[in-house]
Amino acid sequence: MPTFFYKMHGLGNDFVIFDERPGPLPLTPARIAALAERRRGIGCDQLVTLSPATRAGADAFVRFFNPDGSEAGACGNASRCVADLLWRASGNAHPVLQTLAGLLPATINAPGLVTVDMGIPRLGWQDVPLAAPADTLHLPLPGDPAALSMGNPHATFFVPDFAMLGEGEGLEHAPLFPQRANIGFAIMQGPARMRLKVHERGAGVTEACGSGACAAVVNAVRRGLAERVCDVELDGGMLRIEWTQDDHVLMTGPAATAYEGTVDLTAYPS
Repeated sequence: MPTFFYKMHGLGNDFVIFDERPGPLPLTPARIAALAERRRGIGCDQLVTLSPATRAGADAFVRFFNPDGSEAGACGNASRCVADLLWRASGNAHPVLQTLAGLLPATINAPGLVTVDMGIPRLGWQDVPLAAPADTLHLPLPGDPAALSMGNPHATFFVPDFAMLGEGEGLEHAPLFPQRANIGFAIMQGPARMRLKVHERGAGVTEACGSGACAAVVNAVRRGLAERVCDVELDGGMLRIEWTQDDHVLMTGPAATAYEGTVDLTAYPS
């Protein structure tokens, strides 16, 4: 039986979104990986599912899956897309997403322009998590990265250029990161502007990474390199990140629907 899906993107970071609120779908890790494959599947950086919320005040429980079938706790660009989707269906300009990282309130500023409160970054070594105690502002790795969790683990390298980009996969799997990590490479262009590329865990280098942009700005502020409001230029476009005085991270950027379609899930490996 054909199953409906949305294909959406935030700054070119693309997602296949399935709505499981009417009922669960047979989405195994193997099937998710097959659907995410760009030559034989639909193709995406992450697959996203919506199911009924289990917490008061939330509009949907949102889960994020990497293209290798593993699950992520949060995804900033996908959160904006889901918020836009929920708004278009309900007219509610302030949808709340329930995720493994907690409740993420969103605001629709204009059609296709969304702010998501990504919550409070977690800075302890156990929270990232790291394999052993370490100063998360200066990890014991070549290149002196800083680390934190935005619901998923991030390490940010502050670099003069992107010569290190090819090291992203090896750094993702470094023994210091027992759950692997998203690896950001940030070039500071001033206290209110950053150029960023991110090697995403399980996906490789993507056109944009919302949670990676949040992590990079927070780490830059912690290092004294950035102001609390910073524009982040990614390959796919611009995000504005604000680390508020009450420690919440607000991410503002676009969300777009590429197309809608149907797929026979049983045609893919289970």
